[in-house]
Amino acid sequence: MLPIERKSVEPLAALADPLNVPAKHQALHHFVANARWSDRVLLERIREYVEPHLGLEHGAYWIIDDTAHPKCGRHPVGVARQYCGRLGKQDNCQVAVSLSLATAQGSVPIDYQLYLPEDWANDAKRRRKAKVPQAVQFATKSHIALEQIRTAKQCGVPQGIVLADAG
Repeated sequence: MLPIERKSVEPLAALADPLNVPAKHQALHHFVANARWSDRVLLERIREYVEPHLGLEHGAYWIIDDTAHPKCGRHPVGVARQYCGRLGKQDNCQVAVSLSLATAQGSVPIDYQLYLPEDWANDAKRRRKAKVPQAVQFATKSHIALEQIRTAKQCGVPQGIVLADAG
């Protein structure tokens, strides 16, 4: 891993090109925002790399979780007034549903999907402005988690006990 605490675009730009941080920041931002890459393929490659080190012969767990990221404003995709675990209350945030493969040795995220609240899903103007693909429709967090489990099974991820909180 890189020798920096935060792995966001600006610290990466400062590490990559300390004498031209603004230009490197802009280039990296465009790469992250506009490049066509598949997060699903990336997560699969990471899982394939980590899986042999997890000690799966002793059993595994599939951990389902939703993670909220507090946000200001309403423009980032999926931001709505909803429960934010980090804050312990309802506030503006984005929420993602994740599935991780875990053992006593460690864990690795194997699926991660942004939750699109119903008001976002039904607002054509907002979706168009944020470039939300038509294929992305409203789904409850439970439905997203079930789809993640189905996909993991189809991909041959070693199965384990499924753990989730009441949410």
